[in-house]
Amino acid sequence: MKQVDFDDAETYEPDEGWRRVSMAGSNEFSFEWFEKPPGHSSPMHDHENEQVCLCLEGELTVATEDDETTLEKYDSVWLEAWESHKVENTGDERAVGLDVFAPGRSFDFWTHRDE
Repeated sequence: MKQVDFDDAETYEPDEGWRRVSMAGSNEFSFEWFEKPPGHSSPMHDHENEQVCLCLEGELTVATEDDETTLEKYDSVWLEAWESHKVENTGDERAVGLDVFAPGRSFDFWTHRDE
């Protein structure tokens, strides 16, 4: 067993107000807590990992090239590997979510991405 204390976990802020925290994980999956300020959107992107995005607080709109859905508290969405998508806080308050990736991905995905 390996415990990860939230306050001691590795964290980074790819954009101002968009914070990600690396939680428990392995090569098989990785688990990231995140928060986004109102109006913030990740750029459209894809990755080799399947992804489940769970909204814990606020409102998150997940858009693919073909579809869009808005998540509210405890709603989730599954994205296939290589499915282009973006996640936006479309609410008026901070949004908080959890991302699970399988297989696990490097925590530096956003800090070392190609522009």
